[in-house]
Amino acid sequence: MFNLSNLLVSLVGIAIAISIHEFGHAYSAHLLGDDTAKYDGRMTLNPAKHIDPIGLLTLIFFRIGWAKPVPVNPNNFKNYRIGNIIVSLSGVIGNLIGAIICAIIAKYVNMYAIRLIFNNAMWLNIYFGAFNLLPIPPLDGWGVISSLLPYKFNNFIYKYENMGYIVLLLAIFTDAYLIITRPITMLFYTIVRPFM
Repeated sequence: MFNLSNLLVSLVGIAIAISIHEFGHAYSAHLLGDDTAKYDGRMTLNPAKHIDPIGLLTLIFFRIGWAKPVPVNPNNFKNYRIGNIIVSLSGVIGNLIGAIICAIIAKYVNMYAIRLIFNNAMWLNIYFGAFNLLPIPPLDGWGVISSLLPYKFNNFIYKYENMGYIVLLLAIFTDAYLIITRPITMLFYTIVRPFM
């Protein structure tokens, strides 16, 4: 049954989690010498700059969605591989920090609606962070793995990236992604729990 209040709570939580995640990528790239995202107006926590309307709708109705990817030019980093790893992990780290902040707000603000919104946002930050660590293109986990592979695997990387969306959809529809995301989700929850 459709519930408008649950939808609104979800929308706010999704906006918070996506904004934190994408800001993390943009800000870390800026710190590493790449201002591509900054000049594109993406180094902000404003959800309107990060949310893809189609990706948001599919996330709400089908539990599969996406944000606008933050433009990053790794050629501007002093060290291509290390810069790519840091930028890839920064969105996930941002989600973990966001989950802790949301947990603290939900714990100490004495208003039911605020507690509901930020408790939901806490979980969405945990889920977004864990999901993005999947080693499948275009997710952040793949950004880390591909940066660690020797150059002799470039052909494999290119071919795998071209079929990444198919692999990702298969992983989602078969629930195979849970093999990786469940333990990461539990680890993140263990880190956030003392703040709840």
